[in-house]
Amino acid sequence: MTDLLVVTAVPAEAEAIQAGLDDPTIAVVPVGVGAAVAAAATGRLLAFAEAAGRPYRAVISAGVAGGFADQVPVGGVVLGTRAVAADLGAESPDGFLPIDELGMPPALLGGGPAVSADPELLTTLRTALPSATVGAVLTVNTVTGTAASTQALRQRYPDAVAEAMEGYGVAVAASQAGVPFAELRTISNPIGPRDREAWRLSDALAALTTAAAAVAAVALP
Repeated sequence: MTDLLVVTAVPAEAEAIQAGLDDPTIAVVPVGVGAAVAAAATGRLLAFAEAAGRPYRAVISAGVAGGFADQVPVGGVVLGTRAVAADLGAESPDGFLPIDELGMPPALLGGGPAVSADPELLTTLRTALPSATVGAVLTVNTVTGTAASTQALRQRYPDAVAEAMEGYGVAVAASQAGVPFAELRTISNPIGPRDREAWRLSDALAALTTAAAAVAAVALP
């Protein structure tokens, strides 16, 4: 029986996680890049498991991410307190308007523009990864690549520590299914002006393997 579903974007992330696991109760599935495909695929996986009489006890969105340089170093581990749809909204002459300020009923948003991590699951992950940086993880459709946009995100979401592209989608699917959700990321690059030479993807993947081994060693709530 599989108890925990770990959803990644790409196979390299899934392989890094699986390298740290020796636990048949953890399923690791790469589903593609972006919140839409992550939500659809996660919802499908949860529905199939429930229909088969083997529902998952929890879902973790995991993989590499960009980190805010003043919050977490490259190679560091992040645990998300909430997954935020950071660019879901509208532009206005006065700046960005989050979707919840546009009069949209929360029920139509899958719970709102942010989904909180399950408190008990997050506590378990913090026990397994005591040195992890804890804070909001932003879900974006376009990777941040300028100093101006980085500063705008910092001002809009002061509790944010990292950005990735799938967490909110996975969180909405888990919320719709009534399954506890959390997000685990390792940092491959600082958020800011795009500089691929500054990326340390191999270090982030290695950290993902180490983090997976630590998580596998603790019992799920």
